[in-house]
Amino acid sequence: MYSVEDIPGRVTSMYPALAGSVALPCRMLKVPFLARLPGEIGAGTTCDAIVSNVDFAPTFLDLAGVPIPSYMQGRSARGTIAGQVPGDLPKEAYHRYWMHKDESHNAFAHYGLRDHRYKLIYWYNDDLDQPGAHPSVDEQPEWELFDCEKDPLELFNVYDDPAYAEVRAEMTRKLDARMLEIGDIPEHRPFGAQ
Repeated sequence: MYSVEDIPGRVTSMYPALAGSVALPCRMLKVPFLARLPGEIGAGTTCDAIVSNVDFAPTFLDLAGVPIPSYMQGRSARGTIAGQVPGDLPKEAYHRYWMHKDESHNAFAHYGLRDHRYKLIYWYNDDLDQPGAHPSVDEQPEWELFDCEKDPLELFNVYDDPAYAEVRAEMTRKLDARMLEIGDIPEHRPFGAQ
């Protein structure tokens, strides 16, 4: 098996501030994952299911025949990469970067959700008193929503576009549900909260 998440300091893209892939541009979320498992994965098999990096460890344990601990996040992607996508496989990937303006990346704190077409990001821009993070000076929280099918380079934030109101609401509900599911603490008001 082979995968590449990032090469800190060597990633070059139109997002130079994001070298090290601490943020959510589509090109940083779509990484190669190659596997060879004769008898289980047919030659030339491809899969477009969303698999998160938290699924790697459970997958490796599963392939090694080792029980997956109940406290471990993620799930084995063994069947998924072999072309047997389970019906309950999440249709979105969640991401959070909480080290606001740390020395290595100088990236703003954020989290978000990506499905096959849309990406929702909340830049909460707060160090949350975490060691190694730096306080905001004047960065305000901000939402971004991208239609990665129509705008693969993510140049146009459509969060406030009325044509995307339903998408924005649905993606926010999905984000809230995922955060609740994994026990992450939102820095935004959950959808529909007063």
